[in-house]
Amino acid sequence: MSEVDEDAVLSDVEGGEETHEEGVGEKVQVYNLTQETISQGLSLLCRTGNGLGHAFVKLDLKDKGLNDIAAISSYIHLQFLDVSNNHLTDLSPLASLTQLLWLKVDSNAVACFKGQPFAQLTYLQWLSMAVNRLTDLDGLVGPALESLNLAGNGIQRVNSLQRGCFANLITLELRGNHLDTTDGINLPNLRQLYLAQNVIKHLEGLERLERLTTLHLRDNQLDTLAGLSPNMKCLQYLNVRGNAILDENALQCLGLMSKTLRALVLSENPLVETTDYRLSVLILLPQLERLDKDPVSPEERAEALERIKEVKEEEISEP
Repeated sequence: MSEVDEDAVLSDVEGGEETHEEGVGEKVQVYNLTQETISQGLSLLCRTGNGLGHAFVKLDLKDKGLNDIAAISSYIHLQFLDVSNNHLTDLSPLASLTQLLWLKVDSNAVACFKGQPFAQLTYLQWLSMAVNRLTDLDGLVGPALESLNLAGNGIQRVNSLQRGCFANLITLELRGNHLDTTDGINLPNLRQLYLAQNVIKHLEGLERLERLTTLHLRDNQLDTLAGLSPNMKCLQYLNVRGNAILDENALQCLGLMSKTLRALVLSENPLVETTDYRLSVLILLPQLERLDKDPVSPEERAEALERIKEVKEEEISEP
């Protein structure tokens, strides 16, 4: 029988309990992490990397009232960890968990990445830190990250999202932050970008997103789509619902886009109050398959193509 790693066999140790104030006059019970709590959350027994023993590689610590996870640092074989819905501000004990592949830290109180362990987590592929207190991304690196969720923070800038630090990132979720521009996202391999519910007024720097297929910008403050780039040759889905796009002049840059765009959502913009906005859009993007919630009908497409033909004939006939 192979040797069982110390991570798999745990002794029960009583831990401390404290009362902290959170918000105005609100008191919450917070707890230090104990061996007993860890033992209750461990699962998924696997062979260790050296093949000589076994260890639990999955740990669920969500909703435990934790404000400290120092006791976790010796569980070096963990690959999947959920510490969401606690009161954590310091993630430095995770630095020794170099085998982590999946980490969920949603609904805690982490305010920055500086001094945090991510430089050591070189195999981490999936990270979610939604609903924390982050204001920027300084100090965050993720050479193996494929999915990063930072929704519901207070992030105002993303200048540190550079190719060298996030070469494998495919999905980036930043909805519900305080971004006022798209500039700073230099990630040529990115496929899905979610920026809804920010305060974005300008589209900038998108020419770097050459492999992007999905761009979600619902509920921002855009009054034009200027800034969309012909370099976005893979874009298939664009959602700008609930912005401030007033007339079809704001859509002219769509005519420069790649013919890959298949779905466009424009509802809840002032533009849609005009009766022929669908025709205006289809003249620019005759290949569209869906506009807002409705598929493009054969009749609409034929009308748009006929109008395109008429315009070309008029241009040829002009002296």
